[in-house]
Amino acid sequence: MKFEEKCGDNGSLVGRNQSYPGEKHQPKGKPITNGEAEFYAKQEANGKCSMPRKSLNMYTWQEIQRHNQEADQWLVINRKVYNVSSWADRHPGGRRVLNHYAGEDATDVFRAMHPEPDIVQLYLKPLLIGELAPGEHSQERHKNSQLVKDFQELRRIIESMNMFHANMGFFFLHFAQILILEVLAWLILYHFGSGWPVTIFISFLLTISQAQSSFLQHDVGHLSIFKKSKWNHVMHKFVMCHLKGLSANWWNYRHFQHHVKPNIYPKDPDIDMGPLFLLGDSQPVKYGKKKIKYINYEKQHLYFYMVGLPLLMPVYFNLQSMQVMYLRGYWVDIAWVSSFYIRYFITFGPYYGIFGTVLLIYLVKFLESPWIAYVTQMSHIPMRMSTEENRDWLSTQVLATCNIEQSFFNDWFTGHLNFQIEHHLFPTMPRHNYHKVAPLVRSLCVKHGLQYVNKPMLKAFGDIVRALKKSAALWVDAYYKT
Repeated sequence: MKFEEKCGDNGSLVGRNQSYPGEKHQPKGKPITNGEAEFYAKQEANGKCSMPRKSLNMYTWQEIQRHNQEADQWLVINRKVYNVSSWADRHPGGRRVLNHYAGEDATDVFRAMHPEPDIVQLYLKPLLIGELAPGEHSQERHKNSQLVKDFQELRRIIESMNMFHANMGFFFLHFAQILILEVLAWLILYHFGSGWPVTIFISFLLTISQAQSSFLQHDVGHLSIFKKSKWNHVMHKFVMCHLKGLSANWWNYRHFQHHVKPNIYPKDPDIDMGPLFLLGDSQPVKYGKKKIKYINYEKQHLYFYMVGLPLLMPVYFNLQSMQVMYLRGYWVDIAWVSSFYIRYFITFGPYYGIFGTVLLIYLVKFLESPWIAYVTQMSHIPMRMSTEENRDWLSTQVLATCNIEQSFFNDWFTGHLNFQIEHHLFPTMPRHNYHKVAPLVRSLCVKHGLQYVNKPMLKAFGDIVRALKKSAALWVDAYYKT
């Protein structure tokens, strides 16, 4: 689109009003709009928009979708167009999250990931370059606008029900559980000595503490406990770095990518497990046709038990966390993680020595690993995986996630990630409220023909292996028959 530009007082580009193909005009040259654009114009007339329409450039979706490259990223949020290209490196969630939505409508993902949107708007304001043209839909045309509206209405209802307000007593008890287990392990060791039976027993106590710490860091990492984001960030450093010995920044940048594009290859790092595992339907076929065989993928559902379950935490997560901290210079995280090892050496060093304490640390990580691997993978690996399809927020999350049946044990054992669908739709919601909104989400899925999967936990565990076996069969067919 060609138009004349001039710089306003704040240095932003100010474009003149434009006419678009197919628009009708009143005698004074003002376009007659309808539908969503007309509603938006009324909002402006009522003073709900920060800048008058005449001061903003107008863009079509065709123009916006061209700006989806690493160095050229535009986003649409509530019909406003933002150029985040030069700011992406300073984005607290990492530049890749922005890149995953470049050239797309990011309204729902923006609202889902930011518990304080008014504050975030202060950062967005200098990046504002325009808005959608009056004839353009609020989302890309291939999306179901009614589904999007219904989901946004659902969010408004849930907000009015105060479902985003945390019960501090719930999280205090959860935190107390972790500390009590840590102290209890030391007291038992102090009283009974460091014999093998005691060592095995306290290892299980520490394993429970570590797994529950994983769930608590997940809560604060999503800013779902405290009203102020900064307190969530501080608590996240304490739990993830000091209690678990892993980098909070590494986790956030990785995990947020998973949330915004779950099971989307290659945007979701959680499904990029090659060359060890091939997941979904397309990746195994791709490897097979190219005759790629780093390992015998036909047996991947078997070596999942020997490699995937026991080594996720002590090897993969631990080494990746250390690598990212060092390469990116996360010095604050390095200091916090160092305090984890110092605390263990002070607490357990007098009984096991330095080498024995290191062995205890990694024994606990080894025991924790299958627990976390099952909980994190059971809701995603058996579900749909694909390349980018640019679906609406509700469909993107529901197709890639599933729930596990609710019970007191299931809630505790999974850190409420048995409600994976609700968590993915509303990441900043305190987990104790998932079960309250689940019926509303299920009803919306039924209305729009989306499958809402809810299964027993043991079946979900088995579905991981069955999905790996299915993907292995696809690789075999493509490798040997093409």
